Amino acid sequence: MIETYSDALSRLKELQVECSQHGWDGNDSVAINRVAVERADRFISALPNGVEFPEFGPEPDGAISLDWIWTRDCILSISIGTNDRLAFAWLDGTDKGHGVVHFDDKTVPPLILELINRLDVVSSPSPNEKT
Repeated sequence: MIETYSDALSRLKELQVECSQHGWDGNDSVAINRVAVERADRFISALPNGVEFPEFGPEPDGAISLDWIWTRDCILSISIGTNDRLAFAWLDGTDKGHGVVHFDDKTVPPLILELINRLDVVSSPSPNEKT
């Protein structure tokens, strides 16, 4: 579990190094794009205090997946690439959905915040640290 902004940024940088070559997955994957890492950093910086940091995963097209997985039936996943479009998918029990929103590099899109609140991503004990 990533607990601080500093931990999140370190994990992003590790992921960038781990997946810096084309074919990092043994197949035809594209290296993680530097712009995707920068946009993911801006996204996690924009998360409101109290929201848990996501886990990060590489995507074969060079994008980065930001994943909140609380249970196998409660998931939010966002794909961040090189443009302002964020593709997302969520599952809450038998309710599920997906879509695309625009990210201005400063503010988490309202629909994503609504999903975060709906899926109870907000941690009770303590807010995240952005130090």
